Amino acid sequence: MKSIDRLQHLTDSDIDRIIEMAWEDRTPFDAIDRQFGCSEQEVIALMRRSLKPSSWRMWRARVQGRSTKHEALSAVDNSRFKSDQQRQITLNKIKKR
Repeated sequence: MKSIDRLQHLTDSDIDRIIEMAWEDRTPFDAIDRQFGCSEQEVIALMRRSLKPSSWRMWRARVQGRSTKHEALSAVDNSRFKSDQQRQITLNKIKKR
């Protein structure tokens, strides 16, 4: 199936979310593929079609070669940040140390 055909089923809100995810530094293309069924090349084509030329060039320069946009190359784990103080919070009050 051609990428144009595969992107036809997307709503405007889906396209907006894909663009938002593509701009995010730590959201890999694999996550976009799992959620929307769009490969990296399809996301690139969508971005090229949807963005102004200057925004497209800025985005492409930003993500090209960025390891965080590819899960296999990323050194970032999927666990969320947890503050050292978080375990000390009880009923929204930080205990005295």
